[in-house]
Amino acid sequence: MDDLDRSILGFLGADARVSVATLARRLKVARSTIQARLERLENTGVIAGYTVKLGEAARLGRIRATVLLNIEPRAQANVLTRLKAIAEVERVHTTSGRVDFLLQIAAPSTSVLDSVLDQIGEMTGVKSSESLIHLSTKLDRAV
Repeated sequence: MDDLDRSILGFLGADARVSVATLARRLKVARSTIQARLERLENTGVIAGYTVKLGEAARLGRIRATVLLNIEPRAQANVLTRLKAIAEVERVHTTSGRVDFLLQIAAPSTSVLDSVLDQIGEMTGVKSSESLIHLSTKLDRAV
């Protein structure tokens, strides 16, 4: 990946709907160059898809939380299977730190969030959990 590829990804990260012609104009290269680069980035898995990034207006009415989980040895696969069945669990990351899983959860109310947290805490194989409720987003550079 070179500087042109990174520039393309930067523009797409800001606006995934930007046209190939607009990218070509902004980056001062031929349209065919942009098209070829996009195809290569897609085929090599650098670009996995194009999506919508929700703004604050869409996030209103959703309580978000990060949950840190410690899992018993050899229980990771079973816990992960059960987490996948909970609609409010948006992401599950493994970590190299003091916890085994880092979860991102979104719920429509505190009562639903409380129920989800109870459900997770009661899972066989979960040794401990810590919940961090998101209050506001000060910076979001996620692509």
